[in-house]
Amino acid sequence: MISIVDYKVGNIRSVKFAMQRIGADAMLTSDVSQLHASEGIILPGVGAFSLAMEELRKRKLVQPITDMARAGKPLLGICVGHQLLFSESEEYGLNEGLNLIAGKVKRFEPGIKIPHMGWNQVIRKKKSILFDDIKDGEFFYFAHSFLTEPADESVVLGETEYGRKFTSCVQAENIFGLQFHPEKSSNQGESLLKNFCRYCKNPNTT
Repeated sequence: MISIVDYKVGNIRSVKFAMQRIGADAMLTSDVSQLHASEGIILPGVGAFSLAMEELRKRKLVQPITDMARAGKPLLGICVGHQLLFSESEEYGLNEGLNLIAGKVKRFEPGIKIPHMGWNQVIRKKKSILFDDIKDGEFFYFAHSFLTEPADESVVLGETEYGRKFTSCVQAENIFGLQFHPEKSSNQGESLLKNFCRYCKNPNTT
């Protein structure tokens, strides 16, 4: 069973439908005991970083999610869920994140159209089970105005070009983050979600 964190932020049900399409056993939940019992956790999200963190706090999910991730449970953040993995965001003032990956969330530099919306390539920086059987340079669907800057470049799994190169996916052992939306990214997005499910069943796989 994969738990999709239900905290009333954005694209939660579209992720659930994508998991159903690939035949995955997944449920929407904000129940901590169910999160503990699951093989892995998906943290989706669309909208403002600060509001997403506030919704997690309201449901007393911040500490349980960080504790489970640090204990080795597979965690996949999508879009704002990816950004929440980081230490802090400058969106609407400085806001603290889950601090599972050291780094900041910053706005794109002036001079380019935001939000960055549409299909763009992900160029991989290192090997990961998440991209098994997905060609390098594949296109995925993006919709965001902020980007992540990891403090440690070794966590950068892939980069994308939009005005500048930016980190579009990360992996820090069992913790994965995707700035793009796999649930809206056709067959390659579904393949990625299948790969995450496979990792959840055998986290020793790299």
